Amino acid sequence: MTAPGTPHEHSAPHDGPAPQAHVIADDAEALAVAAELARDFRTEAARRDAERLLPRAELDRLSVSGLLGITVPRTHGGAEVRARTLAEVFRLLAAADASLAQIPQNHFVYVNVLRRQGTPEQQKFFFAEVLVGRRFGNAQSEAGTKHVQDIRTALTSREGGYLLNGEKHYSTGALFAHWIPVLARGENDALYVAYVERNAPGVSVVDDWNGMGQRTTASGTVRLDHVAVAADRVVPHHLTFLGPQLHGATAQLLHAAIDAGLASGALEEAVAFVRTKSRPWFESGYDTAAEDPLLIQRFGELGLQVRASNALLAAAADAVDAAGADLNDDTAAEASIAVSAAKVHAAQTAVDIAGALFEVAGTRSASDRLNLHRYWRDARTHTLHDPSRWKVQHIGRYVLNGTRPPRHGLI
Repeated sequence: MTAPGTPHEHSAPHDGPAPQAHVIADDAEALAVAAELARDFRTEAARRDAERLLPRAELDRLSVSGLLGITVPRTHGGAEVRARTLAEVFRLLAAADASLAQIPQNHFVYVNVLRRQGTPEQQKFFFAEVLVGRRFGNAQSEAGTKHVQDIRTALTSREGGYLLNGEKHYSTGALFAHWIPVLARGENDALYVAYVERNAPGVSVVDDWNGMGQRTTASGTVRLDHVAVAADRVVPHHLTFLGPQLHGATAQLLHAAIDAGLASGALEEAVAFVRTKSRPWFESGYDTAAEDPLLIQRFGELGLQVRASNALLAAAADAVDAAGADLNDDTAAEASIAVSAAKVHAAQTAVDIAGALFEVAGTRSASDRLNLHRYWRDARTHTLHDPSRWKVQHIGRYVLNGTRPPRHGLI
């Protein structure tokens, strides 16, 4: 096993072929499968985090379960579940293991890119790949550039296709992927997504992620050195943002679901600890900590926060579903604002609840052996993904002046 923080380069493909996946039929089955997997994934989550055991077997099980194919359109054999269902799947998984839940987030984002901009031939090929259990990673963000949307990875024309050159960071999912969608600029300076095989010549994935939280996401570096890409593996992503779109709202909805799940998981852990391990404070006069009225009050406050985050998440998902059924500038704006509200609230709730776990559970909960601090480390790390303050700005402009949020992939 690679020691935490020690870079390890992988140029070979993910071990073995993709397992043959079950095809989930509908929303109800997707939720049932997610709940079952979450129960199982929770069991070893603390140990995976403490020892940085990368979840290869768990991801293979995720593939086999069929969950990765639930947004494939029905016309291509998928369940085409609602955004409400997809958000709940992520919330359930994140409550069990937030690192594991984050890994497929980009998978669904780039399935969505194909739904929006893929040609019929591209959709037929890639949706079939997804339905048999193959995973998409991502190679999107870059280090050392002016800002997050300053993409310098180059997609240059050559006979029969293109060449890709660049270096990507925070590439969650790439280490475990069968396909790596790469965000790059073409010679016209427009944004494209190139779907590159994980084991293609010139592709290397470095496991150099050393974050204090989300430790097993393996969100490391992807290097692209003269990688040949066929023309039919490239999608014109820039066209997504020319009209009303739900690319950003869908991506952010899944991040909000991870935060909401984190909060739920931390609260469940706090409840179990206080019920079974905490001693009552001597001044309370009660035999158990769970009878202490001050603790009861605090748990009521924490429960309100989690319920509010979950309600905002559900409302945001419903707004995305409504916009998907009737997409225009107004419905897209409402979806983005609703998702922003859910993301801001869930991010704060995740950090608050993960910290309050120790407040209510007491001194024993601080034992490093229990690794309960993984909830706070995961929450604090994941909520840094993009700044809540800008989401609040866009909400304020929308409420006060009716200003629609901008068309980009982060709102």
